[in-house]
Amino acid sequence: MTDEKTNPRKPEADLEDMVASSDTGARKPLGAPGKLLVGVAAAWSLFQLWIASPLPYIFRIGVFNATEARSIHLAFAMFLAFMAYPALKRSPRDRIPLQDWLLALVGAFCAAYIFLFYAELSDRPGSPILRDVIVGVVGIVVLLEATRRALGPPLAIVASIFILYSLFGPYMPGILAHRGVSLYGLVNHQWLTAQGVFGIALGVSTSFVFLFVLFGALLDKAGAGNYFIKVAFSLLGHYKGGPAKAAVVASGMTGLISGSSIANTVTTGTFTIPMMKRVGFSAEKAGAVEVSSSVNGQIMPPVMGAAAFLMVEYVGIPYVEVIRHAFLPAVISYIALIYIVHLEALKADMKGLPSSNPVRPLLNKVIGFLTGLILLMALSFAVYYGLGWLKPVLGDATPWVVGVGLAAIYVGLLKLGSYYPELELDDPTSKVVTLPRTKPTVMVGLHYILPVIVLVWCLMVERLSPGLSAFWATVFMIFIMITQRPITAFFRGRSRIVADIKEGFLDLWDGLVAGARNMIGIGIATATAGIVVGAVSQTGVGLVLADVVEILAMGNLMLILLLTAVLSLILGMGLPTTANYIVVSALMAPVIVMLGQQNGLIVPLIAVHLFVFYFGIMADVTPPVGLASFAAAAVSGGDPLRTGFQAFYYSLRTAALPFLFIFNTDLLLIDVGWLQGIVIFIIATIAMLIFAAGTQGYLLVRSRWYESVLLLLVAFTLFRPAYWMDRIHDPYQSIPPAEFAQALGQVEDGSQLRVQIAGEDAFGDPMTTYLLVPVPRGDTAEERMERLGMELWVDGDQATVDFVEFGSLAADIGFDFDQEIIEVLAPVDRWAKEWMWIPGFLLFGLVVLLQRRRKLQQPSSTAHAA
Repeated sequence: MTDEKTNPRKPEADLEDMVASSDTGARKPLGAPGKLLVGVAAAWSLFQLWIASPLPYIFRIGVFNATEARSIHLAFAMFLAFMAYPALKRSPRDRIPLQDWLLALVGAFCAAYIFLFYAELSDRPGSPILRDVIVGVVGIVVLLEATRRALGPPLAIVASIFILYSLFGPYMPGILAHRGVSLYGLVNHQWLTAQGVFGIALGVSTSFVFLFVLFGALLDKAGAGNYFIKVAFSLLGHYKGGPAKAAVVASGMTGLISGSSIANTVTTGTFTIPMMKRVGFSAEKAGAVEVSSSVNGQIMPPVMGAAAFLMVEYVGIPYVEVIRHAFLPAVISYIALIYIVHLEALKADMKGLPSSNPVRPLLNKVIGFLTGLILLMALSFAVYYGLGWLKPVLGDATPWVVGVGLAAIYVGLLKLGSYYPELELDDPTSKVVTLPRTKPTVMVGLHYILPVIVLVWCLMVERLSPGLSAFWATVFMIFIMITQRPITAFFRGRSRIVADIKEGFLDLWDGLVAGARNMIGIGIATATAGIVVGAVSQTGVGLVLADVVEILAMGNLMLILLLTAVLSLILGMGLPTTANYIVVSALMAPVIVMLGQQNGLIVPLIAVHLFVFYFGIMADVTPPVGLASFAAAAVSGGDPLRTGFQAFYYSLRTAALPFLFIFNTDLLLIDVGWLQGIVIFIIATIAMLIFAAGTQGYLLVRSRWYESVLLLLVAFTLFRPAYWMDRIHDPYQSIPPAEFAQALGQVEDGSQLRVQIAGEDAFGDPMTTYLLVPVPRGDTAEERMERLGMELWVDGDQATVDFVEFGSLAADIGFDFDQEIIEVLAPVDRWAKEWMWIPGFLLFGLVVLLQRRRKLQQPSSTAHAA
């Protein structure tokens, strides 16, 4: 038996309680209340599946509009929050006190009020009666208490501050003062319309997030989580520091189906952390590797901790575009973390775990890897193009033909997997650990990839909404859960059909309950964050904040970004990622865009939202609050604060990326073709590996301080070649404002002019900003000006906007009557910024030569000393 000194990890029950208290609710009542809690959770999942499906429209029953669906969604979340989360640490866990029953019922009624009285409320929009106000006030108070229980005090405090700010605006000091909001106006805006609690954030939670969280829960209950861990260990466990590399890959794959960094840390960490310690990692470093990889799971598409769906609404671009922009930074961040782990293994001269795979020559390994890569690429092309070609040929019959084909492939993969032994969970603390063989491990669970293919096909080929795509992927996942056991048993010559089907239904039930319980916190968070968004829209505090930030940052964009990053980190220490993203993006995203324009840097909105999101995620790592670090320390037996600081050190690459893609949007694949995108991916990956080597102080040997500085300089050059090219040759030439029309006629179609204008903002205050003017098609300057939809009044060297056509390109860009054009910047022909990569690589070569010379000298010096 392992004693406490050799294995200081917390008991399994304590770890489960840690995850439950932060994600699913720590209370597990006995008897009828427990069954009711489970039953309501399952009913919530079934309700969400129902409203996402086409069935309500086919049977013309149970059709809810968006506002009604949000109301019911929040009612479920409020009821379950008081059922599942105890009021205090000393509150009972095995029963539900009377006051919690009362709060659950009152909260559910207040949340469902819009649904129950929808017809009455629609007859008196904007004119709440006393009953409406009472329900709204009680509902807000109960929601804040549910938030305190499910998510801790910080979000409840932030929301309360914004409510008080709305009510007591006239009494606020100086620049923060506003005319104030009446109690009736506050309740109407926050509780009875789609501007506050029942706004976009809760709508995204209702329409998209729940289904993706449920899909992930079902995938995990079906066995995919264990499969991902096994595959990662079979592929990487035998390399230097292999368990740590496997932990990164396993956490990345788990992050695809999990939106919780804490649950990810404990789920994979229970297995990976003891393995890492076995090959030489300290308790703190083992925990830090798991934290860094688990937290990064939230930046991995397609779920991204629910933020991807919020960005769809806030940024106003399709879901597929969000995934495309977020993909490259997430992947290179994970590749860099694997490399960091490799460097740690080199520093300590670690070994891998003993492999059970047959020994193969290097050439065979390379061929095997390339074969797998080619097969994966072929599968991707088959899904995207093959099914895309089928659709016009088969017409309306396409779904049926694809469904039959998918079922046949599914049965075929189960038949293939039946030739190999079933996967079992190993004990990572046992004295002898043999890594699973790669081929049997991969083959036995290939059918888990099919629901993901269904999801991709619905999104990319059918162009369905994210919610409907997740619905069909979930339906197929349910089919797999019910049928995988009996079909596999049949192929293996067993006859337990009834028992296997029953087990499948039990797994399905557990998945429905787990999906709903995982959603309680997200549902409550999006509703409460809606209070902040509602207050911003009702009081105009966003513009006030812009003035405050501009004063603090003195107009410097880098300082503005640093302030935003710090604000995101501070808020994120107490707010869940989703709520943090909603709050900070509502407050800061418009500020960065506006102040960036005024400083001549036109930042795409998606880049700003990803910037905010990345730093919100970093809060799960950052001491002293980083919950994921505490969870990892509970598994490893290490010190939580040291684990957190080490995890933050490993996560510097994640903190650097947002600053880089703000100034170089190529990293987000914005306006980038396929070929250019591949080149950018390769160069960005190399740059991130060099950045990792620079921050870790090790490349071929331990780096000297000046070598680390040079490596960071190389990484910066590869990431931002335009910075140095702009120093050599200005990308724009200044043209007098009076020659705006001539400049428009002389530059090439498809290029852009940068125009600085002076005018007034929406409140009549003076404003100077930059506008990016895409050059319209046309043979002459007059034609292009006409297509732009704008006329100028020129007086000497001055040019003023005299007319802007309504709905024209000029109006969309931001031109308005009586604005003065201060400066016109036209692009000039110059060398491509990518030429700066050459000196960057030459400098890198110099560092490699210096370190290679020292590495070659090390054995001889060691021998001489001997």
